[in-house]
Amino acid sequence: MPSYTITCGSRTLALGQRTLIMGVVNVTPDSFSDGGRFFSPDRAIAQAKQLVEEGADILDIGGESTRPFSDPVGEFEETDRVLPVIEGLAGQVAIPISIDTTKATVARQAVAAGATMINDVSALRSDPEMAATTARCRVPIILMHMKGTPKNMQVKPIYEDLLTDIMTFLSDAMDQAVVAGVQRSGIILDPGIGFGKTIGHNLQLIRDLDRFHGLDAPLLVGPSRKMFIRQLLKDPSEKDMDPLSVDVARGTQAAVAAAAMKGVHIVRVHDVARTRATLAVVNAITSV
Repeated sequence: MPSYTITCGSRTLALGQRTLIMGVVNVTPDSFSDGGRFFSPDRAIAQAKQLVEEGADILDIGGESTRPFSDPVGEFEETDRVLPVIEGLAGQVAIPISIDTTKATVARQAVAAGATMINDVSALRSDPEMAATTARCRVPIILMHMKGTPKNMQVKPIYEDLLTDIMTFLSDAMDQAVVAGVQRSGIILDPGIGFGKTIGHNLQLIRDLDRFHGLDAPLLVGPSRKMFIRQLLKDPSEKDMDPLSVDVARGTQAAVAAAAMKGVHIVRVHDVARTRATLAVVNAITSV
């Protein structure tokens, strides 16, 4: 995989030597993946520290669910959820903290509280101030492809050409960020597994992830517990599978391994311990 260096405050991430792990902490009452288990600040902080012990390289803290058909959360409610967690972790963990938000005001306050990376699943579309805010904060940003919004993204998503459409979208978002003053070397791209994609779209994306290296930026993917995995594995009589089931965990690791074999720099997951074991083997294979 291509090599890059990302600066997150006083810390530096070397990307390209192995696939790094971003551990997810959802400070929400309605996450599809963990059902509000870490909604209180104390539980969220404890979970984040556990993920660090398990081997996370980055923590991603979010206060707004982006599951399919979810409603947005106001910025004051979102900051009330995430700031106590970031403040409780800053200076206590030795890895970068990312704020998962589409709102510039939330991002700015999170960085002031100790976050050193922004993860914008809207790729600057939701808030016209996000690009300039990122530039002023001097932090890296993850730009993710999403077709539509969480409310409507899974309503019959159609593409003229899946890979070309997504690569063009991400290239345009990257240009927008650079024009606003964001350092080109601080941009990470995410093709948005599960965000406005059918099962077939998601499988094609993972299969062809190496095509995205042509954009010359670090790549991140987040297949963890996603609907396409649950739909592939569920019994025909089931409407859905429990995202916390063992089979979904196994399916997630299969997707993680496939993505890593395609040279993805970062995987965003809920289960860091299993992912660390998976990547230990994949990284050994790819480094031979």
